[in-house]
Amino acid sequence: MTTEKIQHWIRPEIRELTPYHVPDSAGLIKLDAMENPYPWPEDLHGEWLGMLADVTVNRYPDPQARVVQQKLRAVMHIPPAVDVMLGNGSDELIQIIALALSAPGRVLLAPEPTFAMYRMIALFTGMTFVGVPLRDDFSLDAPAMLQAIKQHQPAVVFLAYPNNPTGNLFDRAQIDAIIQASPGLVVIDEAYHAFAGDSYMPQLGSADNLVVMRTLSKMGLAGLRLGLLAGPPDWLREFEKVRLPYNINVLTQASVAFALEHVDVFDTQTAAICAGREQVMSELQLIDGVRPYPSRANFILFRVPSGRAVPIFEGLKRAGVLIKNLHRAASPLAECLRVTIGTPEENTRFVASLRQQM
Repeated sequence: MTTEKIQHWIRPEIRELTPYHVPDSAGLIKLDAMENPYPWPEDLHGEWLGMLADVTVNRYPDPQARVVQQKLRAVMHIPPAVDVMLGNGSDELIQIIALALSAPGRVLLAPEPTFAMYRMIALFTGMTFVGVPLRDDFSLDAPAMLQAIKQHQPAVVFLAYPNNPTGNLFDRAQIDAIIQASPGLVVIDEAYHAFAGDSYMPQLGSADNLVVMRTLSKMGLAGLRLGLLAGPPDWLREFEKVRLPYNINVLTQASVAFALEHVDVFDTQTAAICAGREQVMSELQLIDGVRPYPSRANFILFRVPSGRAVPIFEGLKRAGVLIKNLHRAASPLAECLRVTIGTPEENTRFVASLRQQM
């Protein structure tokens, strides 16, 4: 009877899905999820714990998280003329945007391969997802993107900048052409802005359909789950109607406000990660059979010889190193693996283990 009820009431496209899987990393060097590998300094950690003792948890949090918003504006150089909305990670912000724009036949468009949640959330919210293949070098196929925009008239276009899982920055002139050609919203997803050395944040206000999305997860606050959306007030006022109240809990608000007072610590860690990225890239380029792709994020995508991605992934795991297996046969990511940049010791262990697998 339960099966019959599920088949009757649960949408068929939901029943066909596989739940998002997070592999068990216990006992492994965890280089699969684009996290900052560095813990907080001991003195900062102690000061943070002392601050949390004064947080009132029997009351609802500030629904607008005004203190956090103010600090984010200063740290992330958000233009004063735009509004800010916070989400439980960037995933919730993507969902809010899709819910607000969804209607029968409406399209969410993005290049592919890219962040998997664009496609998934389009499905969840009843939108049609249109993916436009990237070129073989993972750059934008600008003519194909512009043709898809003309054909499908998307309600929203998502552009990850840098792109995940490829790590590259798309050409700005091509992005500008996409913004100009798009009839609806264009979201520049800057989840990896800390490592990119470039941003569309200063351009907010130059186009009435441009918004910028960021997360604090990659800079070292992944466990706090905080994302932000910055853009024209008219758009964000509508999205606020969809945002659930009190979506940013009081512990996250207090912790983020505290962390942003010590942003120099995270800037130092970011610099170390960028240096590690360049060192790992140099090492990968010396390994026969490995093709690393240029990255402006905190990870590197690399391709291995045909038939080797799964054995290498499993061999690294047996050696105590967990990376991300992106291989799908006959896909643009065939024989591709992705490694997050870790500490110098973790990076050395990964490179040595990879050499043993080749």
